[in-house]
Amino acid sequence: MRKAIATVSLSGTLAEKLDAVAAAGFDGVEIFDNDLVASAMLPEEVRARAADLGLSIDLYQPFRDFEAVPADLLERNLRRARHKFAVMERLGVTRLLVCSNVSATAVDDDALAAGQLRLLAEAAAEHGITIAYEALAWGRHVNEYLHAWRIVRMADHDNLGTCLDSFHILSRGSDPGGIEAIPGDKIFFLQLADAPLMAMDVLQWSRHHRCFPGQGGFDLAGLLAHVLRTGYSGPLSLEVFNDVFRQADTARTAVDAMRSLIALEEETGARLPGAAALAVPPPPVQPTGFAFAELAMPVSAAPPPAGAVPGRNALEPLLVALGFAHTGTHTGKPVQLWEQGEARILLNTGESADVPAVAAIGLESPDPAGSVKRAQSLLSPVLPRRRAPGEAPLDAVAAPDGTALFFCRTAQLDHPSWTGDFAPVRAGRPGDEITHIDHVALTQPWHHFDEAALFYRGVLGLTPQESLELPDPYGLLRSRAMTNAGGTVRIAINVGYVGGHPSAPDAPWQHVALASRDILATARRLREIGGLVLPVPANYYDDLQARHDLASERLHTLRELNLLYDRDAAGEFLHLYTVTAGRMFFEVVQRFGGYQGYGAQNAPIRLAVQHGPVPSAGRQ
Repeated sequence: MRKAIATVSLSGTLAEKLDAVAAAGFDGVEIFDNDLVASAMLPEEVRARAADLGLSIDLYQPFRDFEAVPADLLERNLRRARHKFAVMERLGVTRLLVCSNVSATAVDDDALAAGQLRLLAEAAAEHGITIAYEALAWGRHVNEYLHAWRIVRMADHDNLGTCLDSFHILSRGSDPGGIEAIPGDKIFFLQLADAPLMAMDVLQWSRHHRCFPGQGGFDLAGLLAHVLRTGYSGPLSLEVFNDVFRQADTARTAVDAMRSLIALEEETGARLPGAAALAVPPPPVQPTGFAFAELAMPVSAAPPPAGAVPGRNALEPLLVALGFAHTGTHTGKPVQLWEQGEARILLNTGESADVPAVAAIGLESPDPAGSVKRAQSLLSPVLPRRRAPGEAPLDAVAAPDGTALFFCRTAQLDHPSWTGDFAPVRAGRPGDEITHIDHVALTQPWHHFDEAALFYRGVLGLTPQESLELPDPYGLLRSRAMTNAGGTVRIAINVGYVGGHPSAPDAPWQHVALASRDILATARRLREIGGLVLPVPANYYDDLQARHDLASERLHTLRELNLLYDRDAAGEFLHLYTVTAGRMFFEVVQRFGGYQGYGAQNAPIRLAVQHGPVPSAGRQ
């Protein structure tokens, strides 16, 4: 199906928006009235520019507060409409969006509304223009889509139809099943927007918090399936009012918008077998586990003296303390392989990093080539990679925060393993407590959070968990976990700092969580070394006792080892945090029973301590 987007969904000038929309692969555009009024381009120039870019102008909008008004206002409204029709002829657009009246002058009279809309349609027909009438969720008298359709049907004019907007329908909790009662040829336009589920005034919700399909909580695939069953064949158009998008990079937002429509078509197609008009990208190849986490290291990083704790530029002593062993060195790159169990950490000094940070994640994929095709179909280009002859063929795509995601088959006999690119190193035996990487936490720029959620959901096929807001001493931390079906891949995306508080870190923290089969033994070894575990306030354990009534001996052990505790109906969770090195720290976790969470209620404790007098190893 043809794809379009409203110019109000993007930042920038009208010219910049048109360029970005075309570059992202859209077929058409809705011109928002304010964008045209504020543009230096004349309507004829906008028309020519859109044509040069291969874009159709599918809709001009909005025309407000027209119908169901007293006679003196009707004549003024018709004069306004005739002026807009003249502008539309210059633009080359033949469809006008008319929103249901919200003014205090509107009369609660459907027959009056229908009669006046018929007059508008008659005037529009003289210019070859059609009218799409839309029920705003906050319309004074018409705020339900089926009510708007009844008025359109009463008006009975070929140039008058209805516009369906997913936000106005779903934000009110209306049943979208009624859409199928509307003939497809009378649905003149379809606008799509998702939104997080919020309890607030619907107008403010609409104006500030809409998002692209797949980034919120609405069932857009279900709504679109109802629309397509009517025979609707017009464009799928995004109309998204969002404070973040209005400030974000125009081209990047347009690509994110297109990705959301592709994913929506795919999801809808699964509900409408045989719907040939919908996009059918290659199916997602869900990763089955973590192959490695690659940490960028400063080129100047030098090992600290024996027995010293890691500073800002060294992670090796911390890995040793956790039981990892340096088992290999890459044959062509400055990269070390550290292993324990199935947990693998790569230290890369060739990334020109200022401080240690997560640079890449290796994901086990049953079909790496399929993973790449899926990513490309959702507009995630393969990253260029320098590969020497004989190296394993690893492809990577970039996540929204710049982290490279590699698709691997580590232990497949019929596929070259990336571990073969590392020459063995004679080192001490690794420990046997850490078994694998439990999850990775990546902090996103605040304006890329929703984009990241859509990326991991659409490209990797991960399932988003509930979005959480956690108190930080200097703001709120927004976090959302994405998981595969078996819980063997967990990626937590967090929002970085917005306000620039002087006590906030220079760069957002990231961490890799390591699963231990015996976290008590791991914690005791770290305590013996000293200075490596983030200290937990005594007040935390007093509160823990009040909340969970733990046995005094167990509580003493947790307090002694700086372990944090959580539990739910399925099981229990123990975890600890190491001190930070640059942007990086490690978390060690052990899950008991069917616990699937992340100890989120303990995150505020970790954040407060990290902001405290001993936030990093360099200040021990």
